[in-house]
Amino acid sequence: MLSRLIDEKNIKELRKLLETCDKIVITTHIAPDGDAIGSSLGLANVLNAIGKTVKVITPEMPPRNLMFLPGAKDIVVYTKYTEFAQQLLRDADLIFALDYNDIKRIDRVGEALASSKASKAMIDHHLFPGEFVDVKISHPEVSSTSMLVFRVLCRLELFPYIGKEAATCIYTGMMTDTGNFSYNSNDPDLYIVISELLKKGINKDAIYSKVYNSNTPDRLRLNGYAIEQKMKVYDSCHGALITLSREELNRFHYQKGDTESLVNVPLSVPDIVFSFFLREESDYIKVSARSKGEFPVNKICEEHFNGGGHKNAAGGEFYGTMDEAVAQFEKIIPEYMYLIEQQDVMEFETKEFS
Repeated sequence: MLSRLIDEKNIKELRKLLETCDKIVITTHIAPDGDAIGSSLGLANVLNAIGKTVKVITPEMPPRNLMFLPGAKDIVVYTKYTEFAQQLLRDADLIFALDYNDIKRIDRVGEALASSKASKAMIDHHLFPGEFVDVKISHPEVSSTSMLVFRVLCRLELFPYIGKEAATCIYTGMMTDTGNFSYNSNDPDLYIVISELLKKGINKDAIYSKVYNSNTPDRLRLNGYAIEQKMKVYDSCHGALITLSREELNRFHYQKGDTESLVNVPLSVPDIVFSFFLREESDYIKVSARSKGEFPVNKICEEHFNGGGHKNAAGGEFYGTMDEAVAQFEKIIPEYMYLIEQQDVMEFETKEFS
């Protein structure tokens, strides 16, 4: 049995909203990842099953390797169907904010969401949730928004409406936001949820293959180039940095999702404790960060890169040139070396006295 986590007051408020609404819009963050898409489509599937009219809006195109998910082809991409998306937000009775804690995280969708008269509900697992919603279900201690959505659906007594398709979406979000359960994944409840999703008929092996084994020759060449030519190791800091400019991405015919998990690669080196990946978008630098042990990359992303996340998996954005972003990274990283030293001491003491 899952531990009781979500406040009953929030569940009652959300239940009341669902009982009185018909048109629902689900929104998620810019550069949507597996958790954003998985949680959104999983929730949409269940709400459709109980008779609601539901649309999912993303600020931009989802990654190619997630388009196998049930309902993905019906996503309304704001940059592509702007007027339609704006109309959906105006007409909505209820808008969900999934996998983001601040309205700025949905880019141009934010203005249309803020001006909508619809009620708004947040389901998210990032720190420091904003005040732009009527119902706020925020639990940073949960490894993914997808798992939090599962918990919410259970508390709303909608578990019977979670079919194989919704379960596939929810599992995908849980899997991708934990690096296939390799970080932020020590919560026993996580495996209870996986067991329940398996009972719904998901094929976890097939999901893994579709997400992680959907390479193209261009994607393999891009990642090989990034590791061989663009990975810089900072031995004294036990860190690594990979950068890819827009020109380099275009050279390898980059598509959304082609650099998924690239940031994790340097962590396979025993002496590397943290890894950052900077990817140039049209008007900002996308920052991805991963770490081992107790090194909190979320702290760095929160304080310097307009972002946040979890201790071992975080992200953010930098508004400036790639050279400026790299300079910022190299300037601030020495400030956090005391955390590496503390981790080394803790590991030594554990080995000595265990």
